[in-house]
Formats: sequence, C-alpha cells, structure tokens
Amino acid sequence: MDKNKLYSFAFGLAIATLVLAFLEAVVSTYFGYEDESLTLFGFGLGSWIEVVSALGVATMIVRIRQNEESKRGQFEKTAMKITGYCFYILAVSLILTAFYNIYTGHQPTTSISGIIISIASILFMYLLFYYKQKVGIELNSEPILADAECTKVCIYMSLVLLVSSAIYYFTNFTYIDSIGTIGIAYLSYKEGKECFENVKHEKYCACGND
Repeated sequence: MDKNKLYSFAFGLAIATLVLAFLEAVVSTYFGYEDESLTLFGFGLGSWIEVVSALGVATMIVRIRQNEESKRGQFEKTAMKITGYCFYILAVSLILTAFYNIYTGHQPTTSISGIIISIASILFMYLLFYYKQKVGIELNSEPILADAECTKVCIYMSLVLLVSSAIYYFTNFTYIDSIGTIGIAYLSYKEGKECFENVKHEKYCACGND
C-alpha cells in the first residue's frame, strides 16, 4: 500500500475512533443513568471527552500527511487543553461521587449494560489499536504510533468497567461500582495530565499512555 493510501487509512481509523467514542458516550451515559451505575456513567462521560480528543487526532493526521515535520496547530493545542481540563474535572467529580455512594451504600439496579458495553468497546478498540499500530509501523510515523498507544488507555477503561460490572453481577458486592468509578477517575486523571504534558513538549498523543 502506498503512502497516500496509508494516510487515508489512518484518517479513516481516526474517524472510526471518533464515531465509536460518540456512540459509547451516548449509550453509556444513558444506561449509566438508567441503571444508576456510576462506573458506566463515568465511562460514558470519558467517551464524550474522547470525542474532542479524536477530533484533534484527525486534524493531526491531515497535518502530518501534508508535512510530516510540521508542528501542532492551534486547533490541536486547543482540543488537547480542553480534553485535559475535562478529564481533570471528570476525575474529581467521579471521586467525590464515588465516596458519597460508599457513604450512602448506593448500588446500581443492574450491571448487565456495563458488561455488554465494555465487551463491545474492548473488541472494537482492540481492532483500532491493532490497525493504528500497523499503519504507524508501515509509515514509520511516531504520531500515529503514539495515537495507537493512546487507544490502549481506552481499552484499560473498558476493562475496569467490565471487571466492576461482572463482579457486581455475580456477587452484588455493594461497593464495587464505587471502586470501579475510582479506577475510571484515576485513568481520567492520567489522561488529563498527559494532555498538558504533550502540549508543553510538542508530543503527539492526545491522551495518556503506559
């Protein structure tokens, strides 16, 4: 596959990430609210933030396709800063609400939605990660490889949602939803921190990575 086709494929993957994040956001926040599951609702809020991040990544791919040595533009920087602030706010809000739920002993009405959504998210995100990494290697592109690594964080969030939802489904453990929420909050904080570090140091990834 020639370079232009590879960049077109990379852009398609960025758009697919945006669409998936949007669908996750809508479905997860709706069912999180309906099921009174804070972990699922927090996962959905994180997905809304990822929509902004995905817009920045799509813009980045258009830019590096035109000039691989170009630096990040104002739109990308603004998108990254908004993403960072939103993740910080989300992390604080989730932790406060999680501790309130622990105090009151609040439990979700069900966790089936969380299990289904998290499994679907893991499958689709893994496919995106695989192909982003493959395209990044073929193009020898640090920005695209960095974006592939970012996708792994989304998989980690989905895994936290899956584990907490499954534990609640099989055990009805009162506090697991709040514990899962704190896990989502921690990953959100890491993503927010990475966003600001990337703006400062002209790195490429729009979210945290391990």
